[in-house]
Amino acid sequence: MDINVAIIGLDTSHSIEFSRRMQGGDCPADQKVSGLRAVSCLRFPTPFQDEKGQDERQRQLEAWNVKVTTRFEEAVADCDAIMIEINDPAYHLEYFSRCVDLGKLIFLDKPMADTIANGKKIYDLIKSKNLKVFSSSSLRFVPQLVKACEEVPSPVYASIFGPLGGAPAGSGIVWYGVHTFEMLQRAMGRGAKSLFAYENADGVTAIVKYPGNRSAVAELRNDGWVYGGVLRMVETGTSYFVDMGRAYSDLLVEIEKFFRTGKSPVEIEDTLEVMAMLDATQKSVHSGKEETI
Repeated sequence: MDINVAIIGLDTSHSIEFSRRMQGGDCPADQKVSGLRAVSCLRFPTPFQDEKGQDERQRQLEAWNVKVTTRFEEAVADCDAIMIEINDPAYHLEYFSRCVDLGKLIFLDKPMADTIANGKKIYDLIKSKNLKVFSSSSLRFVPQLVKACEEVPSPVYASIFGPLGGAPAGSGIVWYGVHTFEMLQRAMGRGAKSLFAYENADGVTAIVKYPGNRSAVAELRNDGWVYGGVLRMVETGTSYFVDMGRAYSDLLVEIEKFFRTGKSPVEIEDTLEVMAMLDATQKSVHSGKEETI
């Protein structure tokens, strides 16, 4: 039996792309993800998509029999699970807070929040109410990174790169740098201590320190929309370059498993550490000093 999903937010292409893979007639067979059905979507204005763009997305969703509404209560009335897809992370805490007492499993799309303070508030809600929540970027599950992590499961050094992106509102480091830091956190594991970050014409570079003389570099680039990296031991290592062709589908597979089992593939502490690294990167760029994570 399909799990009925309510989507919160229409200011993002993710609301379209995930729905397409659930039930879109134009979705290639090898991109389809069975077991989920989008039944509703809540739309409201944000700086990330104008009303004309949301109107176009609404027409597409309605063609796939997704009810689009401006009323939160209507959006969540007939769902089994919720996907918070809001592109503007400044709204994540508000709408997450509105969902916590509904008794539904929640997927919270990247980034966790707009600030570490709001990320901690979300974390505290999850812990205090014993909620089942999965929050991640799709980049954590791309097969090229997964394979690299299998080949070098405990790297002493990692260098990861991805685009910086320009946020229509708020921080570009948080909004799009999250993808690169998700990959870095998956590769290095939890435990980052501090970082130093600087900005130049090419973008933002963060040097992250870990216990045991381990370190990692995250490059947020202005010169392209590509992802990849190197994971290294002392004498061996591997490199990878991301193919984004199945990124939505591979993440949706993980979401379906989570909605089916209630077991998140990413511990919320890992998600919070990504948020903490993004926050430290912003602080270090502005202070010119090493910042504690």
